[in-house]
This record gives sequence, structure tokens and C-alpha cells, in this order.
Amino acid sequence: MRLPAFLLSLFFAGLAQAQILPQAPTIAAKSWLLLDYSTGQALASYNPDERVEPASLTKLMTAYVVLGALKEGRIKPAQTVPVSERAWKTQGSRMFIEPKRPVTVDELLRGMIVQSGNDACIALAEAVAGTEEAFVQSMNREAQRLGLKATHFANATGLSDPQHYSTARDLGALAAALIRDFPEHYPLYALREYSYNRISQANRNRLLWLDPAVDGVKTGHTENAGYCLIASARRGPRRLLSVVMGTASDAMRTQESQKLLNFGFQFFDAVKLYARDQEVSRLKVWKGAQNTVKAGFLEDFTLSLPKGMAEKIKASLVSNQPLLAPVQKGQRIATLRLTLDDKPYGEYPVLALEAVPVAGMIGRAWDTLRLWFE
Repeated sequence: MRLPAFLLSLFFAGLAQAQILPQAPTIAAKSWLLLDYSTGQALASYNPDERVEPASLTKLMTAYVVLGALKEGRIKPAQTVPVSERAWKTQGSRMFIEPKRPVTVDELLRGMIVQSGNDACIALAEAVAGTEEAFVQSMNREAQRLGLKATHFANATGLSDPQHYSTARDLGALAAALIRDFPEHYPLYALREYSYNRISQANRNRLLWLDPAVDGVKTGHTENAGYCLIASARRGPRRLLSVVMGTASDAMRTQESQKLLNFGFQFFDAVKLYARDQEVSRLKVWKGAQNTVKAGFLEDFTLSLPKGMAEKIKASLVSNQPLLAPVQKGQRIATLRLTLDDKPYGEYPVLALEAVPVAGMIGRAWDTLRLWFE
């Protein structure tokens, strides 16, 4: 089961972060966001919740749904996809598929990801769901499941529509989910060019040439949206995601994205607070086959902190009591509250590291009596 990205996110609303975080560079964009991929932690932002037109960044969700269908075996990489007249004649950027020329799912994926082909999007949508309209319903269901509360899709391509919108925050979470849930396919986003039908087209993400740490993700542009770019870079163990929406030119979105990524790597350190499966605390369990449960994180818990501030981080645990059995492994059972230099720095879900089944009838009855008096 793929966990929604927002369950691992750091929430900054109402926290006194401005006094702690380094000052971000000036970014010439309508809205933007810099994320720590491993935690969802926002290192810097401007208007991240402002409604924007996602343009071809939409194709991140199109890819997410298609890759899910591949993972479930509903379509196959080598499967030949018929090219409908609708796909062939779609507007905007294209990979130039033709009705009488066989094309596979694998080729269409590359045409959509590298060449940003709208025709490839329609063909894939029809292959997965029969029609683009039915496919868009799946896109919106996945958006809801991932916690993208300010996002709604009206098509699979990103063409302008009043009912087609998102935010920088949601798009960042979507990009993180794509990398996390489909790591075997993510290398496609690092391809610099792709040729189909004797037509070679370059990836529009210019950072793939300028920064060796950048390995994705996607560009977008319409007249209403301006020039947009979500870029992902990995330096050492750290991965950062920049989301830049509504710049004035292709060159500008590249430049501003690079500024954000450099800022994140230069002014923040990655600090591992807890190891995978490390017991952070042992919490009381009621009506369970055992009286306590180990609490911690199922993956290494690494946080981005301003350089030189690691010694000033403090943590406190708030348990969800009374915690009643059964408890599932991975269930959220507590909240880790962090302060940095005695100022609030964020809250994270703490999970059960083991399962606790219910006790027998006598044990449940005894704990019911004890809870009554508690």
C-alpha cells in the first residue's frame, strides 16, 4: 500500500519559523516551493497554496496513474496501443504518433515524459481507461488519496481549462509521490532526448544539462500558467525538490529553480534524528495481548536543519491515549513535536513498530474496568 505523501509532511502553518530558517533568495515566479524529499519538509516558499494552472506538470499525475496500471498488470510495456483520431489530432506539444503506425506503451511513456507529448497522454489514457474522461476520474481519485486537497484535473494533458488547477504545494507532493512509489520508472525523467517517428526532441528540463545532481522532473508552459518547472536534485544522501510556477521565460524557470536548489543544499544540513525501526518510546496499550508497543519510524528519520543548528533541536512525544488494541504495524500512534532553539519547528507522525493483537476476554474486561476509573 502506498502511503499518502502528506502523512510524512512537516506542517509549518502558524509556527515561528521565520526567525529560524535562513532567508531564501528572491525568486522571480508567481509561486514557488523548496521541499526536502525524504520528509516533505518545506525549506522555503512563496504563495505555495495559491491556485495555479499546472500546464504540463499535469503529466506527473497522468504518469502516476499509468505507472500504477503497469504495476497492477492492467497494461504491459510492450503492449501495442491503437492511436485514435482524438490522440492524433490533439493540440499542443506532440511526439507525432500516427493512426496507422504501431506504438507501444513503453514508447508512449517516453513520448509523454521526455517529449511532453499531449498525443501520447491521450493514447495512454485511452489504453488504461477507455476514454480520457474516465482516465481523468482516476486522476482525481488519486489526487484525493494522496491528499492533494487543492487540486482538480479536467484533462490528461494540462491544456487550459477553468476546472483544471493545483498549487505549488500539491504539485511538490505529487512529484515526491511519483519518485517514491515508482522508483523503477523514475530514471525516465533523466533522459535528455527521445526519438520517435524519425523526430528527435530534447527534454525541456534544461537543468539536466547544467547540474549533474538534477535527475528530473517536469516542465510546463501555457500562456496562462507561464513557464513552470519542478526539478529534483540529489547530492549525496539528500534529495531536494524545487517547484517554480509562472516565470516569464524558459531561461528564467531554469535559473530560478537552480537558485532554489543551491540555496537548499548550501544552507541546510541533513541530520538523522532516529534510525529505521529504532525505538523512540514504548507506549501503553489497552485491551491488547501485550501492555506496550514500540513506537518509532519505519524509515530513517532525517531532517533538514539550518547549518550549525543540529545541537539545538529538541523533541517531545505526544501519545494518542488511550491507545486501544488491535494496533497495526505502521499505525500512527503518537506525534513527535520538535523545537529548534526553543521555537516550534514541526510535528511528525510516530508509528507502531510492531503489531499488537487484542487480548482475551478476561484481559479486555479488566482493561475496560481500569479505563472506567482512569
